[in-house]
Amino acid sequence: MFYRCRCPAHSQAYSHTYNRGKIFQCCRSLVVKFAVLADINQDLQNMGARNVCLMTDRTLSQLPPVGVVLDSLTKHGVKYKIYEDVRVEPTDKSFKAAIDFAKQGHFDVYVAVGGGSVIDTCKAANLYASHPEAEFLDFVNAPIGKGKPITATLKPLIAVPTTAGTGSETTGVAIFDFENLKAKTGIANRALKPTLGMVDPLHTLHMPSRVAANSGFDVLCHALESFTALPYNLRSPCPSNPINRPAYQGSNPISDVWARHALKIVAKYLKRAVRDAGDVEARSSMHLASVFAGIGFGNAGVHLCHGMSYPIAGNVKTHRAKGYNVEHPIVPHGLSVVLTSPAVFAFTANMCPERHLEAAQILGTDVSSIKKDDAGRVLADTLRSFLYDLEVEDGLSSVGYTKEDIPSLVKGTIPQERVTKLSPRAHTEEDLTALFAASMKLY
Repeated sequence: MFYRCRCPAHSQAYSHTYNRGKIFQCCRSLVVKFAVLADINQDLQNMGARNVCLMTDRTLSQLPPVGVVLDSLTKHGVKYKIYEDVRVEPTDKSFKAAIDFAKQGHFDVYVAVGGGSVIDTCKAANLYASHPEAEFLDFVNAPIGKGKPITATLKPLIAVPTTAGTGSETTGVAIFDFENLKAKTGIANRALKPTLGMVDPLHTLHMPSRVAANSGFDVLCHALESFTALPYNLRSPCPSNPINRPAYQGSNPISDVWARHALKIVAKYLKRAVRDAGDVEARSSMHLASVFAGIGFGNAGVHLCHGMSYPIAGNVKTHRAKGYNVEHPIVPHGLSVVLTSPAVFAFTANMCPERHLEAAQILGTDVSSIKKDDAGRVLADTLRSFLYDLEVEDGLSSVGYTKEDIPSLVKGTIPQERVTKLSPRAHTEEDLTALFAASMKLY
């Protein structure tokens, strides 16, 4: 397969061919290749694997990517155990179950095959198995948890993403629903970054249309939020010790490169990837966009769309998302993030209007005659049009929320300061209330 794209570092056109003989490696820990799992046994040998933990979920356990890994482990006589009870949209309870499994197994290498839920669960299992005396809240982000630094060396972790959204194969973040709080939180530390990410665009061809859409919305918001986040030189306070330096540092020249490039790919390929599962070029491109945006936001961070999404997902009532083979109500992460995006970027635009206009332009809007004061409205309208074309639900009211739920949604957002403090515009509880209210209807 052949296509042209733009080099994110040099903005020069270049061409490359994806086929089973072609491979490229970037950021030292990412390998991108068709049929990449054919190499996994060699990678495990290089890591000295003797006892492998393979984590996935029950749906993926029946699909080819997991089968390839199992065949390789069996063929080469590598001892392993499989954990297939990962919950889609994991909770503190499901994290703890996986952690117990990891502690009992005494594994020396972890392999996560799945989307963000699987990879994040595997990160947490590896972390706590490497810190067997730690309490669960020790590493959970403050103020919900203690946010302690990670001091022990974690075991090698190979991440094999099968969706094109979270970018978890590139980041030091593991997200879960904290059920008592009815909101998402997580663990954020560079030590959680997978040792190796094995990215095979063919793995995304199995995704149902709505899974592809919601995964793509996560890429979209990762790029938009990291590109518009509070600049790194305005973030405070400065940690007294580098070990306490946060994973999310604010927008910066390096993250900007990846965010811009990811946005360009989303603008060109997301609609195609959603509408045609057999469009290998589009699905492959969105898989790379997920990686690119992951590198960007994993360095810069996200802000209000993600901070507000956590209680949207955590307070779900009865909504059953199409395309997800789960037994519990679910507002998929990417959907919970994108539903507030028009309101959020209308709110933040006056702090960096040039960036908001640039984002709108990348997404297809002619901004040549637009005034800076209109940047928020223009980007919001651009997003609404983009989401309408992809048949996104009409706001929070379409996933089961009413205005009576807004106080609980605001309450669940307030503790998310790890990300919300990176908003370029300071906000109050009243501002959050207005943003949720504005997100009840999109069109």
